[in-house]
Amino acid sequence: MRLYSLSVLYKGDPKVHLLKAAYDVSTFNFFQRSSVQEFMTFTSQLIAERSALGSRASVKEQEYLCHVYVRNDGLAGVVIADNEYPQRVCFTLLDKVLDEFSRQVSKMDWPSGSPATISYSALDGYLSKYQVQTAET
Repeated sequence: MRLYSLSVLYKGDPKVHLLKAAYDVSTFNFFQRSSVQEFMTFTSQLIAERSALGSRASVKEQEYLCHVYVRNDGLAGVVIADNEYPQRVCFTLLDKVLDEFSRQVSKMDWPSGSPATISYSALDGYLSKYQVQTAET
């Protein structure tokens, strides 16, 4: 059971853009890591773009399961995991991350924000914490 990516995006007009993301590509070959990370970023944006406001969904993409939650305010979260990772845990993680993100980052920064301009550093911690918890169970 493994988590590969945790992203926070903003679904505005006309398209979705990435606000912050964390990746764990350590299980991939060194030379594949950057292309795998690009694939995960692209897939996260695409899934958030195709999801309605206020919706949750799980989408299978190649050998991954992508879990998306788009809130009514346009803030979206995407977790990319393997097929064995529990869906319920992914949505709990997304709830927690989006609530915390919306408290720490001003809503005025969402439409124009980017990974370079948004200061929210908790994603890497959540990604490793939720990795470890499932490894123990």
